Amino acid sequence: MKNAYLVVGILSVFFLAGCGTKVIRKEPAEIVDLSGRWNDSDARMAAEEMIKSCLETAWLSDFNKEKGRDPVVIVGTINNRSYEHINAMVFVEDLEQTLVNSGKVRFVASSPERGEVRDERADQQLNASLETRTALIQETGADFMLQGSINAVKDEVKGQYAILYQVNLELVNMMTNEKAWIGQKKIKKLVKRPQYSM
Repeated sequence: MKNAYLVVGILSVFFLAGCGTKVIRKEPAEIVDLSGRWNDSDARMAAEEMIKSCLETAWLSDFNKEKGRDPVVIVGTINNRSYEHINAMVFVEDLEQTLVNSGKVRFVASSPERGEVRDERADQQLNASLETRTALIQETGADFMLQGSINAVKDEVKGQYAILYQVNLELVNMMTNEKAWIGQKKIKKLVKRPQYSM
């Protein structure tokens, strides 16, 4: 009986050792799809391709000719209209980074970011020296707002499913409400689940 307990104990140790967590570090740009759901790679790919398309269309050169300067852009709301929990802010930050790094537009902070900056500016009026405080009413207004949505359609049968993500973006002229550019990016995935049999 003692030997049986000893064998069970040893086997348990080996079993638990085999169940330990294993972590493999990856390059952030490397595509890793584990579940098939929307992920950071999808957000980055959609943002880069859509902003490239946006900045290659006529609205930009038309604005440059008419105003003699680069347009000022702000990213508005990106709605998650899919059935998944998607952190749309990851996508928004990818959009902002791609816009800023393009060097073709000027970019202003979003509404929540501006609120924090305005609070600091107001605090400076009371507490900072005259030489170092930031002046009021000096903000740059946006010429265009980028808005959009992330959508998903899923088709599923036992053991596999296909999912289509569709990202829609629109660039809206802040003065006229005209849509200067409309873009769409589709990402389709086929996910097969392993079938286990006893």
